[in-house]
Amino acid sequence: MQKINKNVVLALLSLASLVFLLFQLYYYRFYLAQKNGAGFSKVRGSQSGQDSTRWHVVKKFLGLISSHNIPVFLIDPLILGLVDKDIEEIRSSPDGPSPECKYFCAPRDFTTFALLDKTWKHEVGLFRAAEKMGFQWLKIINKDPRLDGMDDLSGIEIPLHYIFKLASHAIHLVVFYERSGNYLWHGPLRLKQHMDRKFVPFRKLHFGRYPGAYEKPELLLVSVDDLKVQIPKNPSSFLEEMSQSRFLECRYREARAFFQLYPDDASLDAVEFRKKAKSLLHLAVLTLNNLGVKFWLSSGTCLGWYRQCNVIPYSKDVDLGVFIRDYKADIIPAFQKAGLPLKHKFGKVEDSLELSFQGDDVKLDIFFFYEEDDHIWNGGTQAKSGKKFKYLFPKFTLCWTEFVELKVHVPCETLQYVEANYGPDWKVPVKTWDWKSSPSNVQYNGVWPVEEWDDVIQIY
Repeated sequence: MQKINKNVVLALLSLASLVFLLFQLYYYRFYLAQKNGAGFSKVRGSQSGQDSTRWHVVKKFLGLISSHNIPVFLIDPLILGLVDKDIEEIRSSPDGPSPECKYFCAPRDFTTFALLDKTWKHEVGLFRAAEKMGFQWLKIINKDPRLDGMDDLSGIEIPLHYIFKLASHAIHLVVFYERSGNYLWHGPLRLKQHMDRKFVPFRKLHFGRYPGAYEKPELLLVSVDDLKVQIPKNPSSFLEEMSQSRFLECRYREARAFFQLYPDDASLDAVEFRKKAKSLLHLAVLTLNNLGVKFWLSSGTCLGWYRQCNVIPYSKDVDLGVFIRDYKADIIPAFQKAGLPLKHKFGKVEDSLELSFQGDDVKLDIFFFYEEDDHIWNGGTQAKSGKKFKYLFPKFTLCWTEFVELKVHVPCETLQYVEANYGPDWKVPVKTWDWKSSPSNVQYNGVWPVEEWDDVIQIY
């Protein structure tokens, strides 16, 4: 038997190893990479592989939800911002505005979509299909605030967010719920203790840091980067709304504790007043919203919301705040047209303006607020003496809340706002109140010149 040349054996082994290595590379490139979402081929134009991965993940996700008849819409602020710049071209072109992947290939860690809860109820089948397509997923649930109330603090949990991850990109699906004030709400994203905090870079998410409230958007089906998606018809309006969407829940737990100390007034007079105050507030909200005037619950109305989640029955009026920069001359005629005659007008636009309208045995007071470098203030006027008063507040921002089945603004820094007005004992009901001396933040501010009284002190 002939001796086998060692060099030949080594050469054959090297060749076999090379073939095996090439097979492994081929297997990874055309099977594993496709299954796990890596190494996608490029799409539309000269985009990098990473850019292409984002597009392919979005495409796979849209195919997934389409196969389950789930109507999602795009709310990603980065992509909507790009789309908004080309919105006219996108609306007019059935195939999209550009041959390049311009929108869904933009650098980002997430793409964000929204889902209306009532349009979908079958998540188990979706998750199974997602896993078959290579997606990993995470479901975030929390308490349903719509079921909270004075009689019951619900423990029922509902889905608030879903995250679908494939390769290096993730889809954030935000669940929107319809609330009784006829608006949409999404909850915060709070991870349970057992959840993987490294699943995705959660801090980079655009939605979920806090709850949000939105008007129901009108949707438009468009083609973006060869993908059919629904977007808000007016992307710029949605993006502006998003920047001011933070929502605060009524503090029912604290309100229940308050009523244990101070039982609620259930007399016929109290019930009737609350009914009239609610009706007046609904009319005021409708009127100011139609004018495009931003406002918030102020003074006793704000205290009632924050302390007891209801109108204070002995307050005898409804109080709203408006920044003077948002004042419109149409306010008075609009309320008069709505059936609320002007009761008094004190001050002027430049200084200490306040308006009062007469409802059905309930007065509506609108206080206008003036911004200084380090504080905000509104004014008051004593009609018989012309004396001026000033009420100082720390600077604040505005958040949405729900009050008497209405979506309205309140100061986000509510505690500081209430404490400024009512002091540290704001939790204790005070039925005898002098607007000139009782508030903690009141200051004497001089006297109106007599020659201006006809303009700055008008009583009807």
